[in-house]
Amino acid sequence: MQQVPMPAEGHKVLTVEMKHLKSVQRPAITSAISEAREHGDLSENAEYHAAKEKQGFIESRLAHLEDQLARAQNVDASAIDSERIVFGATVTIVDADEQESTYRIVGEEQANL
Repeated sequence: MQQVPMPAEGHKVLTVEMKHLKSVQRPAITSAISEAREHGDLSENAEYHAAKEKQGFIESRLAHLEDQLARAQNVDASAIDSERIVFGATVTIVDADEQESTYRIVGEEQANL
């Protein structure tokens, strides 16, 4: 099992999302499915199919988050040498027009594309 490097902040964000999906989204979609079932014929029930699709998304996202968190390797950004650009480092660059941009080197799960 390959480990996933992750700063502590990233781990916390994923944990919060997972808890929200389990405690809020999952019960809400379960009740939406139950309510849609009461409307009758499931083969032509758009509400039921939409709710089942959303349930599939939630379960898939939960499985992904659980996998990422189980394989997370905590990276302490405070112990990074300020002279090197490595995972967890915060980097400020200056372009030709002397505009500054600051980036943080993170894993794919924390990236904001």
